[in-house]
Amino acid sequence: MNVFRLAGDLSHLLAIIILLVKIWRSKTCSGISGKSQVLFALVFTTRYLDLFTIFISPYNTVMKVVFLALSYATVYLIYMRFKSTYDSGNDTFRLEFLLIPVIGLSFLENYAYTPMEILWTFSIFLEAVAIMPQLFMISKSGEAESITTHYLFFLGLYRALYIANWVWRYRAEGFVDQIAVVSGVVQTIFYCDFFYLYVTKVLRGRGKMTLPMPI
Repeated sequence: MNVFRLAGDLSHLLAIIILLVKIWRSKTCSGISGKSQVLFALVFTTRYLDLFTIFISPYNTVMKVVFLALSYATVYLIYMRFKSTYDSGNDTFRLEFLLIPVIGLSFLENYAYTPMEILWTFSIFLEAVAIMPQLFMISKSGEAESITTHYLFFLGLYRALYIANWVWRYRAEGFVDQIAVVSGVVQTIFYCDFFYLYVTKVLRGRGKMTLPMPI
């Protein structure tokens, strides 16, 4: 554990809480990609299958339970509680374009050819691209509410902080997880344009962030 990992975890947690609070207070999930949230729930499910078999620390166990609970709560709010407000017309990204390559890579690139290891690798690769339906939805609609962009900002910040965590661990411990690092860098790249727009538009007081329409 180091300050970068702790800050990354807290940023990740804050992003999810911001999204949940936004849905609950506004009683709407408009502008939020249910497909991305399903993918994130799948990420946590496949990553934390060892929850009841491997104990690392109280912090680790609590965070696993919290992320699982919050991810499924988000999916419930979108597809059950506030289903009538879900903008399925703009949430049209085809998940098979992500799932099929990720499944294939999980079998080709892993540290051990065992079910648990393959599922862990699957979760790492899937997390790298799980935000794509949300970014596609924003691009398709042409704009995003400030709360949604705050969620995306802290989600991207979490990944950037984790890259700093990996650099710290390599310098301090000589440890490097190539699969996690490569996937994390790819995920961070997806946020680069968004970070620029967030800083130049949202933080200057605009209520919504307008994005270019897809070609």
